[in-house]
Amino acid sequence: MLAALLIFFATLALVVWRPRGLNVGWSAALGAAVALLTGVVSWQDVAQVWHIVRDATFTFIALIVISLLLDEAGFFQWAALHVARWGRGGGARLFILVLLLDALVAALFANDGAALILTPVIIALLRAIGLKPGAMVAFVFATGFVADTTSLPLVTSNLTNIITAGYFGIGYGRFAAVMIVVDLVALAASVLAMWAWFRRDLPVTYPAADIAAPAGAIVDRAVFRWSFPVLGALLAAYFVTTRYGVPISALTGAAALLLLAVAARGRKIPVVRTLRDAPWHIVVFSLGMYVVVYGLKNAGLIDYLATAYRWLAGEGVLLASLGTGFISGILSALANNLPAVLIGALALNPVHPADPAVRETMTYAHLIGCNLGPKLTPFGSLATLLWLHILARKGVAIGWGRYMKIGLIVTPPVLAVTLVGLGLWMSVVG
Repeated sequence: MLAALLIFFATLALVVWRPRGLNVGWSAALGAAVALLTGVVSWQDVAQVWHIVRDATFTFIALIVISLLLDEAGFFQWAALHVARWGRGGGARLFILVLLLDALVAALFANDGAALILTPVIIALLRAIGLKPGAMVAFVFATGFVADTTSLPLVTSNLTNIITAGYFGIGYGRFAAVMIVVDLVALAASVLAMWAWFRRDLPVTYPAADIAAPAGAIVDRAVFRWSFPVLGALLAAYFVTTRYGVPISALTGAAALLLLAVAARGRKIPVVRTLRDAPWHIVVFSLGMYVVVYGLKNAGLIDYLATAYRWLAGEGVLLASLGTGFISGILSALANNLPAVLIGALALNPVHPADPAVRETMTYAHLIGCNLGPKLTPFGSLATLLWLHILARKGVAIGWGRYMKIGLIVTPPVLAVTLVGLGLWMSVVG
């Protein structure tokens, strides 16, 4: 038990701090190797973990490849310029429209795509219209916050969603039927919270007349035009094929390959560089980190969490939702959301209350906690760490102290409202 704990926290420390620029994939792989050598896990456990994470991991990579292609094609800049024009010179209107665009991108391209790809586009746009540093931080922080808190509506909106839906066998349609409404609650709460915190920093007006024509942002018109039918067909395929057991990664991978072929034919997008920039290290990270987490299960540590979940399961839908969500949120903030999502799934697996709706509610609440809880700390998710690194390179400094001050105050009420919304909605849809 002690060995499993030490390996887990040592691996987590390597992932967060990355000494000498050590890749997160190799950090997790090192932890997994130590767990194997010490007997904390077996090769059979490795095979079991790979079965759990492979579809989610390759789906995530395919989504990022699609996002990178669209970014190179000018798709996101085109969308951001449209939003800036729709703002019609009103700072508050622009703030809300940017967050709505952010939520839409997070839903379709996953939270990492929204935070890591859309953020530089937004920064460039804000600098072009001459916003002051305080206003810049307001827009950028809110964009990063909303990207995570609204990554709930679809299975493919977050890597944690894909893992959870696959582990518990939740279909794409059922997931959407529950979580689209919950995501709208999270969006409303997040926008209101960001507005309340940053309203004094927002500009009253901005020079909308100086905004460039959106059409001028398009670099590869073929990829741009093909993106709409491809994404539409992909979304429809998710809903139609889920009942037939078609892997989500196969569908997403096919869409990515099609757009890659279009880009290669047009020769306006560096396809090789796009593939090279894809987060392949996440494959190694997912396998390695979850092998380390499996060591906690083998040591019996996850049984303590399962005991808490069993108690919550007997307290009704609303309390089960709040309790599970906050446990997962705190665990994600302290131990990173990717390990936390598997820890919670393993702990929930043996919990079978008399009312099946309670267990389903707890599953979704666990996921909400893993998606929103990381906003409590800057190391709650890898996406946030990478996002902060990108901001520093772009000259927008948000220190850990300031991040935690805002996160600790704003995140709990947003999480609570979202979990209450889940409990109430589950009482309707059963």
